[in-house]
Amino acid sequence: MGLSVSITLAELAIVGLAIVVLVSNRGPARLSWPLIGPVLAFAAWTLVAALFSDRPLHSLATCKSLLVLGTFYVVLNVLADAAAARHFAATLFALMAVVAGLAIVQVFACPATAPGWPVLGRFLHKCTRAHAFYSIYMTLAGVLTLVLLTVAPRILGEGRQAFWMVPGWIAGVTALAFTYVRGAWIAFGAGVGASLLLASQGVLARLVLAVAVLAVLFVVPGALYRLETVGSLQDNTTIDRLAMIEGGLAMVGDHPLLGIGPGRMGDTYPRYAPHIAMRRHTSHLHNTPLQIAAERGLLGLATWLAIYVAFFRRTIAIFRGLPAGQAEDRALVLGCLIAVAAFLIAGLFEYNFGDTEVLLVACSLMALPFVVARTAPRVSTAV
Repeated sequence: MGLSVSITLAELAIVGLAIVVLVSNRGPARLSWPLIGPVLAFAAWTLVAALFSDRPLHSLATCKSLLVLGTFYVVLNVLADAAAARHFAATLFALMAVVAGLAIVQVFACPATAPGWPVLGRFLHKCTRAHAFYSIYMTLAGVLTLVLLTVAPRILGEGRQAFWMVPGWIAGVTALAFTYVRGAWIAFGAGVGASLLLASQGVLARLVLAVAVLAVLFVVPGALYRLETVGSLQDNTTIDRLAMIEGGLAMVGDHPLLGIGPGRMGDTYPRYAPHIAMRRHTSHLHNTPLQIAAERGLLGLATWLAIYVAFFRRTIAIFRGLPAGQAEDRALVLGCLIAVAAFLIAGLFEYNFGDTEVLLVACSLMALPFVVARTAPRVSTAV
């Protein structure tokens, strides 16, 4: 529930679950720790970069975001088996389908001035672009992309779940369109294409999903125009993103080893913003790999990439090791692979690794293939 509506609730739940896991297993040594090598390397280098920044205390305070990575281990160790993993993914999808429906209503009911009521006022604040219960539309787009792609292979399998998932999936795609976040659209399109190519045969579901995506583009006002402006040098957003890339590369060139330090972008960017920049201040560069390289140096980027290299290597091995008879488990693992790949693609257009709500969902979904592997002893989950 927290992952879909409240970051505070999600974080409290994760802390509570972490305590339960540690107590019930009587110590961390009895838990499962895949990917721990690259995760610890990334965390350690982040702390080193923080210590050597020009404001070490500020950078160290920013490093608390590393705790979000622990979500991966909490979800992995709290879910007992493949059935629990499938239930987790299906429940998250059902919740996000409801949130998507409310996001669509949000856009159509958006008033010129939000009411003063606490909950409704926030829900109807700046709602010409769907943001649901999140603070901004980019967060909703990031979460929807991950959740929709995770269940796409299960829908394409035309199993029992396809019947009830298809309407919710279409609602999710529509809400994603109403966010008007082009980077998320590109990542989602790549993920849908991969799902259509790699998922088990399901002709009817393939047709429904493909038609739904195309229909949404034509039905949602302004969606096609937004899509046509992707990469256009006449678009102010594109110009500003190019300026950030230029400034970010200059930072990496000046600080290749340790970077400028975590959380130092806001103070540093004005000195590097090129003349084409539409804004002279920003807290991030709208590009995850470049942001990490600028803040933590090239070695920090290498350790971050190592996390995902290890994840894909192990998860692909898990997928290949699952027998054809475990169709739902294979679909879930494939969906998680595609969703995480889309997370990285979207990160080329947005610093989604720094968006806590999106990262919480990404880390949760990354854990599911390793939970599935627990039910298949032949598949190793060691790094």
